Amino acid sequence: MREMIWLVRRMALSTVKNYKMMLLYLCLPVLGIALASSIYSGSEESPLRVGVVNHDDGQAVTVDMVEYIRKIDQVEVREMRTEEAGGLLASGNIDAVLTFPKGFAGSMLSGQPANVGLTSVQGSQVTAYIKSYLNAYIGNLLSIGRSSGGEQAKFDQMYKSYLQAESGLSVETVEDRSVQHQESAQTVGYLVMLMLFSAVNLSGMILKEKENRTYFRVFAAPVTGRAYVAANIIVNVVVMLIQIAVTLAVMTRFFHIDSGIPVLQMFLLLGLFALVAVSLALAIVAFSSSSMVAGGIQTMVIIPTCLVAGCLFPIATMPALMQQAAHFLPQYWLLDTVSRLQQGEPASGVLLNLAILLAFALVLALTAAYKFGRNREMHSFI
Repeated sequence: MREMIWLVRRMALSTVKNYKMMLLYLCLPVLGIALASSIYSGSEESPLRVGVVNHDDGQAVTVDMVEYIRKIDQVEVREMRTEEAGGLLASGNIDAVLTFPKGFAGSMLSGQPANVGLTSVQGSQVTAYIKSYLNAYIGNLLSIGRSSGGEQAKFDQMYKSYLQAESGLSVETVEDRSVQHQESAQTVGYLVMLMLFSAVNLSGMILKEKENRTYFRVFAAPVTGRAYVAANIIVNVVVMLIQIAVTLAVMTRFFHIDSGIPVLQMFLLLGLFALVAVSLALAIVAFSSSSMVAGGIQTMVIIPTCLVAGCLFPIATMPALMQQAAHFLPQYWLLDTVSRLQQGEPASGVLLNLAILLAFALVLALTAAYKFGRNREMHSFI
């Protein structure tokens, strides 16, 4: 135990003395937060601009329906003629064109609704939103038309009662936190990549000490190889926990980003991933003959896997094949856990994700231990 404490103290002092690297470990995550904040700073939703062409003008049912569309949240309605609708849609001045055919109101009475035209160059992304409201409103009108038996006076009476009916619905406006959740998830993605690089750099201390012969002087003392590696792991994990704490503090205190997850829960989750990062770092060091080789391997492994897992860009924007490949990466399971917790899923619902992260840490650690044990060269550490 005394030898372990001495090794931990020695490695910690060696790490702290390299103040440039310590500043790099702590400042880069802050830059990641600033980058994520700048990306999502202008992502607030803009209103949906809908042009309405009413060929059934003068009919109360159609006029009321246009007013109903106008009252939808995040929708701007502009009435226009057919001649100008096409040009405005093509130029991007409006997002969709809604066309009511002549006789639309009468078709509600007969129970055979006339087709309402809905055109958008942006496709279903826009039309599906408007259709959901149109279908609900038209469905109510058709029910009134069928109940009236095709009698205009009865239809008008029922329609008037429908408009005056009090539904007893209470409306409460809530804050949209989706942008902040996306910011925090992107920040976690950047932090994950930096944690992986930091872990390899700290574990690479073993290779650097062998290159400058410090390793052999250390082993002149009664120190075992396992204690030496364990001390490196302890220092590595502590540095990353400090890195996580600083990132979360800056994110919440200075940038006021609400991740949607309690800070302690987020800290523990990222602390679990720190074990995965350390295990991966040890595996890279185990398969490296020099610090230069370790640097090359970490670049070839960390950057592509972080890209595929969604650390740099939202995974939803990637091709389906890459989304499937992401399931084989630990970064994906961390980000998926963050996303599920942000959506309100209880901690018990992400136990499988946590188990998968632990499995990654265990497999990588066992791989590194096996490689160390099989190394018969003079400078092996176990």
